Amino acid sequence: MVKKKPLRLIAEMARKIRAYREQKSRPRESQKYALDYETMKRPNTGKMLPVLAWQDVRRESRLFSLLAGMRMFGVGRLFTRKSWLEDHTEPSYWQITKVKVDYTSENMDHGKVWGILTSKGKQSEVKEVDKVMYHDWRLIPKHMEEQFKSFKPLPEPPVRYVAYPPLLRAMLLAQHKKTYGRVQTKEPALPLKRDIMFNKDYFRMQEQERKRTEGTAV
Repeated sequence: MVKKKPLRLIAEMARKIRAYREQKSRPRESQKYALDYETMKRPNTGKMLPVLAWQDVRRESRLFSLLAGMRMFGVGRLFTRKSWLEDHTEPSYWQITKVKVDYTSENMDHGKVWGILTSKGKQSEVKEVDKVMYHDWRLIPKHMEEQFKSFKPLPEPPVRYVAYPPLLRAMLLAQHKKTYGRVQTKEPALPLKRDIMFNKDYFRMQEQERKRTEGTAV
């Protein structure tokens, strides 16, 4: 029989105490993202903001600075960013669905926000709003909300494909035969699409497409 390992209750309790103290010693978001507007430095890290951001920091507002003065912390309202208005012709905005305020922060101007992101007219699922500490957030007036919501994006043009170069084509076919043990019947083609975002979702979709067409290995 395998001898049971004795429980080290004191060591386990000490580990939990260290983890609890480490969690308590972490700076809150109000401390982490605090900013000295005279020196443009964050007191917690001592880092200075980029010079190009100074103008927006002095003129624009963070998201929670706008939410703190609104009824129900702006749930249901639309918010956009200055960079989106300047860079995109299609409407990009967040519709706030949930707000969790850090009540220990001064003026209650820190916390977490969730909402529905509409990027260039395409709507996504509910997720946490990122970059809430940036100083370029703007509230969309109610009389303009319908203008943002009624926008319909143009249909995407079909993706065109071209043949791979001969050497790269031969390498792909050889790799496919080595991996799956059979010759690939479908001719490999290179998509002419420039706006591919190589993130986790892209590679996950590529893997799902491969399993759908080739099946799961047994």
